[in-house]
Amino acid sequence: MDNINMERLAKIALENGRDYSGLQAIKKIKGGSINEAYYVQTIDAEFFMKFHANSPKDFFKSEATGLRLIKETGTISVPNFLSYSDQPGKAFLLLEWIEGAKTDKTEVTLGQKLAELHRSFGRMHGFKNDTYIGLLPQPNELNANWLEYFRTCRLGSQLEQGIQKGFITGTRRKQMELLMERLNEWVPSFVEPSHLHGDLYAGNWIVGPGGEPYIVDPSFLYGDRHFEIAYTELFGGFSNKFYEAYEESYPLRKDYEDVKPVYQLYYLIAHLNLFGETYGKDVDNILNRYVGNL
Repeated sequence: MDNINMERLAKIALENGRDYSGLQAIKKIKGGSINEAYYVQTIDAEFFMKFHANSPKDFFKSEATGLRLIKETGTISVPNFLSYSDQPGKAFLLLEWIEGAKTDKTEVTLGQKLAELHRSFGRMHGFKNDTYIGLLPQPNELNANWLEYFRTCRLGSQLEQGIQKGFITGTRRKQMELLMERLNEWVPSFVEPSHLHGDLYAGNWIVGPGGEPYIVDPSFLYGDRHFEIAYTELFGGFSNKFYEAYEESYPLRKDYEDVKPVYQLYYLIAHLNLFGETYGKDVDNILNRYVGNL
């Protein structure tokens, strides 16, 4: 999109957010692999705007809803969103600009406040609306049984997408189908449905004023908090301070190490479906661990 049209879109976003005080500047910045990202400056404030020319249905609505639900817990900080649109070709999300420097307490606070978020519970697992991981759809439902939700809406959904994309075939498919049948050996049915960010890797938390940690880009659901912690461990980027603070605030279950790779498998298959066979070996290693090399 050219600069003139992007300026027009920024003005629409600001006006929709009822905080338009005169656009001073808009500048494209680094902001991830999914969306274009822009720094927006007005006379009175600074903003962060995401744009996607071909976003799927309710793409930014899903993210805005997740930010709102996390904010309503009063636990961990998230950016305020001012406005969003999922209009084809003009989809955007306008957020407050967050900037700050990390302190010695930042990652301790992150662990403590994530634990507080996880101590905020919903009534059922899952979510009433479909969401996304990257641009992959995540079909949802509300279910009192975490195991059934995880089997159907998480692993089952990615399995079907992997079959359709040609990444899950042959032995890998047989192993996945056997693992799905045996999930009850590792995944609990009845646990508290915590508020979860849903896509919490190291790139989805930032530092704000005073060293305050903020989580961003949620793919919200209610579920087993160990699912979230397992993902933080998958690709690294979280310090020992973070894990120690979390554990002190809200100790993990004794079965966590047994279920952790199963939970990580979901995110690895999602990455396999998003980025290809680069993640295939990691998927196979987990399948071999749990069901053997058929």
